[in-house]
Amino acid sequence: MKPWKLPIALYLFIVFVSGAVVGALGYRTYKPPTASSNARVSPEEWRQQYLKAIQARVSLTPDQVNKVDSILEETSTRFHEARDNHNATLKQIGEHQRDNIRALLTPDQLPKAEQFWQERDLRNKQNQQH
Repeated sequence: MKPWKLPIALYLFIVFVSGAVVGALGYRTYKPPTASSNARVSPEEWRQQYLKAIQARVSLTPDQVNKVDSILEETSTRFHEARDNHNATLKQIGEHQRDNIRALLTPDQLPKAEQFWQERDLRNKQNQQH
């Protein structure tokens, strides 16, 4: 039976390597590398790029470019206001949830829960900055 060990090991090695090659090729086929950049463009850079692109493609007059820029500024302000309102609503919902949980807790549990929430808020704040 010793003569069979080498061919069996060789066949298993070939099957393993061929599986790895097929897997790698399949991965590249269904998830090809992208050329897009992960760098975010600042809102001001985006606005300038947008204005240049629309001016070139639509042949806007200087007056129209100024009006489009004003529209973009107004839209940006409205988006910020909507985001602030949304965040305030979410904060109210979260506080309501905590108030309901506080009502269930015993006096011994309450300080532990407050400490838990304080640590969680700090961690969330740190995660938002990154």
